[in-house]
Amino acid sequence: MKRITPSAVLLSAALILPGAQAAAPAKASKIAAQAVEPREKVVYHINDASVARVAMRNVDNHLSASPNARIVVVTHGKGIDFLLNDAKDDKDAYEPQVAGLKEKGVEFRVCRNTLKSRNLDDSAVILEAQVVPSGVAEIGRLQAKEGFVYLKP
Repeated sequence: MKRITPSAVLLSAALILPGAQAAAPAKASKIAAQAVEPREKVVYHINDASVARVAMRNVDNHLSASPNARIVVVTHGKGIDFLLNDAKDDKDAYEPQVAGLKEKGVEFRVCRNTLKSRNLDDSAVILEAQVVPSGVAEIGRLQAKEGFVYLKP
């Protein structure tokens, strides 16, 4: 079965409808440009949990402006603290805010090297986060191999 694309429909209309020849190629080009527009990919780097709330607000604002953005939050060192079980600050637990961002497609990653240095295993991390071998290596990989841009709140 042959798939009919919007571009093909517009180009067909240009052949049939008088006066449509000038408009159809421009519309087809616009549709094609939207289809191949790359998805924005951003890695947020957190190595100090004292900025976790601000960082998560930044991520939420980012998604409000760019709803299709793919955002990965990578943590290591003191930055993992807000992604540990039962973590809270003077405002309350972090997990509900993390869960809300996770529902919007945000990925949270925690450095296993940091966990090991604190004698913690993967079970110390909330379910919404994924443990990776190294936080800094993960940031480097996302930038070098997957084309992510880097933001440090």
